[in-house]
Amino acid sequence: MTTSPSRGRIYRRCGCRSTDGRQIGSTCPQLRTDEEHGSWAYAVDLPSVDGRRKTRRRGGYRTYEDALYVLEQVLSAERTGVFEDPKVTVGAFLLEWLALKERTLKASTAANYHDAVHRDLLPVFGAMRLSDLRSRHIEEWVASQLLKGRGRVAVYRAAATLRSALGAAVRSRRLVYNPALYAVMARPASPERTCWTPRQAAAFLRHNADCYADQLRDFFELLLGTGLRRGEALGLHWADVHLMERKLFVRWTLATVNNNQLHLGPPKTKASRNWVSLSPRVVAALRRQADYQRFLLPPGAPLEGLVFAMVDGAPLRPQWVLDQLRRRSAEAGVPRIGLHDVRHTAATIMISEGVSLAVVSKALRHSTLSTTINIYGHLLKHAADDAVNALSGALDLADIEDTPDTQPTDLGNAA
Repeated sequence: MTTSPSRGRIYRRCGCRSTDGRQIGSTCPQLRTDEEHGSWAYAVDLPSVDGRRKTRRRGGYRTYEDALYVLEQVLSAERTGVFEDPKVTVGAFLLEWLALKERTLKASTAANYHDAVHRDLLPVFGAMRLSDLRSRHIEEWVASQLLKGRGRVAVYRAAATLRSALGAAVRSRRLVYNPALYAVMARPASPERTCWTPRQAAAFLRHNADCYADQLRDFFELLLGTGLRRGEALGLHWADVHLMERKLFVRWTLATVNNNQLHLGPPKTKASRNWVSLSPRVVAALRRQADYQRFLLPPGAPLEGLVFAMVDGAPLRPQWVLDQLRRRSAEAGVPRIGLHDVRHTAATIMISEGVSLAVVSKALRHSTLSTTINIYGHLLKHAADDAVNALSGALDLADIEDTPDTQPTDLGNAA
């Protein structure tokens, strides 16, 4: 038996039993003659709430050093509150973390985390002990992926997933620090989005009205007229549309999971779940859509379910809507854009028409004004000109008002 320099003791024991069936433990004679017999264990007295002695014993370690390492971890955890369990691997922790996250995340986000963990992280880091993972391991993996020619966005998302998981380990006091905190490369810059000008947007809507009599004509009118996100418009229910008040309430969003399964869930953020005002154009589009659906329903049946849906009531598939957007854009002779770019087009037109950024932020239902500024701040160059010109004008006006009306007396003539 060996006593740890700080606290506790380390000893060898075995599972041999005496003739009465009791374990011999550390007093087995074979332990003194056979170095391979038995295994190493540690014991340490830990404080308890009631003041009585509480001894922690763990065994089954192959070497003295292994038992000493765990004992030191236990003593460190007692001092700091952090216990880095040497038996937990990165893979075991990631699977545990993923199971917890899947209960709270949106279906699409959970699917992305699942792919990153199983496709990227488990094959590389899964067998490592969680307490042995270091920043250099993550940095080397990121560098190797980029050298193989893998896209920076894909590598960043996988590494960011690992950083998020290890952050949870720190918060749950299972790691002292997050080794991925500074090992993950900076988020790649988002590509610059293409937006339509007001003339191009009007030309696209006019082409839809002249050449199509389907529900997508009204769907695109809703997107451009409100700045709704794609999933919010596809998940809109008639119960949340109030045409008399010219309002709708965003309660649902339709997401595609793994480019295949459709999932109806809550909006993107808490701020997204909010009221949206409707212009006369959008109200007219929704009335047309209501007439279209009433034509398919039995006489007197109330409108219910999704505002934009298949004949059987199933939601429209986002990819099909995107394909139609691209097809009709080409027909109308306007630039090709994505469905989310339609939201950016609506925001850009509002800002270009002089709507204050605070009002635009509310209309788009951003969580904070800073989000709107980060996305659309480059459109506000004219606002900076207006600001300095207004400042200069105020100073000039104040200077004129403070100038005496009478001219200074000519001393020479007075003499």
